[in-house]
Amino acid sequence: MSSSEKRRGTYVLFLTFNSSFSSEVGSLGHIYLPPGEYCYVGSAMGGLAHRLDRHLSKDKKIRWHIDRLTMAADHMVAFESYPNPVPECDLGAIAKESGCVPVVKGFGCSDCKCFTHLFSVPENSRSRLIKSAGLTEYGQTYV
Repeated sequence: MSSSEKRRGTYVLFLTFNSSFSSEVGSLGHIYLPPGEYCYVGSAMGGLAHRLDRHLSKDKKIRWHIDRLTMAADHMVAFESYPNPVPECDLGAIAKESGCVPVVKGFGCSDCKCFTHLFSVPENSRSRLIKSAGLTEYGQTYV
């Protein structure tokens, strides 16, 4: 394992759905998302590159809430907050301040008190979030 795989950091994963998403998602039950762009904020304190590569891959076992979405997304791109990571919950607050809209209560935030870590991304909100959080694009994209 290279040292880059052990980097600690936080990230924002942008997912695009060309058609609606409807599925059971663990303890959250059935969720429905209309077509559009969404973002998920997360942290990877044990290996940022490994976590992002996993999210961007379609070949994996379902482990987290986000896995159901990444398996169905038509396009994904990840942005990282490294080497001075913005805390995960703060990234969620920045997403909201940037115009992103919280969508599913309890999604991806079982270990904190946030409402959600999943947001819909209206037009122009992505660029505001990236700039406000000082994010850099991760090297891989799923198309």
